[in-house]
Amino acid sequence: MELTSAKQEFALFLKKRSIMEEEHSNGLKKLCKATGDNIRRPEHRHGSFLQSYEEILIIHERMAENGAQFGVSLHQMHEDLIEMASNIERGRKHWKNTGLTAEQRAADTEAAMRKSKAKYDSLADEYDRARTGDRQPGKIFGLKGPKSAAQHEEDLLRKVQAADADYAAKVQAAQSQRAELWSKSRPEAVKALEDLIQECDSALTLQMQKFASFNEKLLLSNGLNISPIKAKEQGTSNRSLREAVHAIDNVKDLNNYISSFAGKVPSRVTEIRYERNTVLQPAPNIAQRQSDPNALHSRQGPGIPPQPSQQVHVSQTFNQGTPQTYQHERSFSHGPSLSQHIVPPVASPTAPTSTSPDFTAWSPRTDAPPQISTLPFQPQPQNETILQQTPPNPTTHAPAYHGPPSAPLSGPGPPGPGNNTHLAPLKPVFGLSLEELFERDGSAVPMIVYQCIQAVDLFGLEVEGIYRLSGTASHIMKIKAMFDNDASQVDFRNPESFFHDVNSVAGLLKQFFRELPDPLLTSEQYPAFIEAAKHDDETVRRDSLHAIINGLPDPNYATLRALTLHLNRVQESSASNRMTASNLAIVFGPTLMGANSGPNLQDAGWQVRVIDTILNNTYQIFDDD
Repeated sequence: MELTSAKQEFALFLKKRSIMEEEHSNGLKKLCKATGDNIRRPEHRHGSFLQSYEEILIIHERMAENGAQFGVSLHQMHEDLIEMASNIERGRKHWKNTGLTAEQRAADTEAAMRKSKAKYDSLADEYDRARTGDRQPGKIFGLKGPKSAAQHEEDLLRKVQAADADYAAKVQAAQSQRAELWSKSRPEAVKALEDLIQECDSALTLQMQKFASFNEKLLLSNGLNISPIKAKEQGTSNRSLREAVHAIDNVKDLNNYISSFAGKVPSRVTEIRYERNTVLQPAPNIAQRQSDPNALHSRQGPGIPPQPSQQVHVSQTFNQGTPQTYQHERSFSHGPSLSQHIVPPVASPTAPTSTSPDFTAWSPRTDAPPQISTLPFQPQPQNETILQQTPPNPTTHAPAYHGPPSAPLSGPGPPGPGNNTHLAPLKPVFGLSLEELFERDGSAVPMIVYQCIQAVDLFGLEVEGIYRLSGTASHIMKIKAMFDNDASQVDFRNPESFFHDVNSVAGLLKQFFRELPDPLLTSEQYPAFIEAAKHDDETVRRDSLHAIINGLPDPNYATLRALTLHLNRVQESSASNRMTASNLAIVFGPTLMGANSGPNLQDAGWQVRVIDTILNNTYQIFDDD
């Protein structure tokens, strides 16, 4: 009873402990998942804080997995103890019945012996009285009448002899049963019960030893997750929890956050300066007034008096909605400056003929961020084109004005960032399938993918948080309009083409993949990718994914190959950009396999595992040629 009670009590303890561990593990997993979804929202803090937070969640997810395995082990121990207790109880009952049966047989033979002896003694006494003549009162009757004394004595003698033989047999049987009980039945039952007791004790002790070992394994695994042992080769082990927290750079995060709004900050207003009215200036020289008559007519139509605001760059006339604060402040070396073609107005009689007009009264400062219309390849309106085609006065050449640059003399160039949100989608890129783009453009890798990869390779490999940080929404929309207009006219080798904002290029690339009608890894192959990701063996998982990738359509395969080789270059610079393979997989998992919503929500972890495996086996899956 003590052993049975001990087994049952310990089994119940293991069952309750396994339930607690399972509930704790499931709760921790749900908490990590919910927290991971919340911290990736745009309003949450990003930068090194987000990266460290994600590492903390990964550590807790591993701890939750360790707890789940510990709970499963305890539940299995509980099942083993219950099964062992059932076997022990069954054996105990068997040997109990066997021993009691042997004891009962011996007791029955002894009782029969005692009964036979009592009968034998009674007949012997009666025979003795008949032989000595000590009769009992009354007549002795037989079958043929009363018996004589001799006949009665003879009958009693026969009965005594029969009772003696029966008694002797009963004694011999009782002796045999007792000998068998003492020499065989009892020792066998005792030995069997002793074996059962030892088996139960050993099994119970073994389960307790396993319990202690599992506890040590759980604590050791959690400890290694929190503070992993450093490998001899640097960079091969994960960061500890303390290192992840210490990696948070508040100053850098704040600076990056503030810098992300640089494109939205309006330029500084012009300085307050004294401007002398032209009325107070002396009359102009007639030769100067007639030096370039076409310049004035190129700015304003006939019958319209000259306005002071017309002395600024003509491109301001099509910057709709912008105030008259000269925001185009960065100068470029693409073509001549517009200041070389500007002629002083008629109302300025004192302007010298050998120098350029005095623009110091309205020239803006050059220390503000570049504005959209300062880029040299924006289209020019018709009146400015006419102005630039007018030959300049050779007597009025002056040093280049470092203000708003003009377009080259050859006329308007390819579409640029200025006003490109109104470009017509002549050759749309977004929303079309890779097969449609391949048939139309003849390139297996879409031009937008090629340009974005080229821009990030040139300008973004060392940018911290590339592909994780969001770019400026207005920049993304304008660049998107450029590609939908004519992707062949976009050249991202010039950072001015994307506002010097490589994060917007990364965001544009992700948006292109998100807006594909069919994901890059295709909806048809989605179940196969998920099943392949569920393999625990690294080699089997890699080979399964490799086989599925080889079956993708040609445009999908070529695009995936180009993107994977590019992301591999990004992760090779993870020491600078903090974007490891796992971080890139978190970003591109839902992007390349389908939106992380609806029925695919539960597969988010497997999606990340698919991309992580592909990135970690880049050169095993794709050739680097």
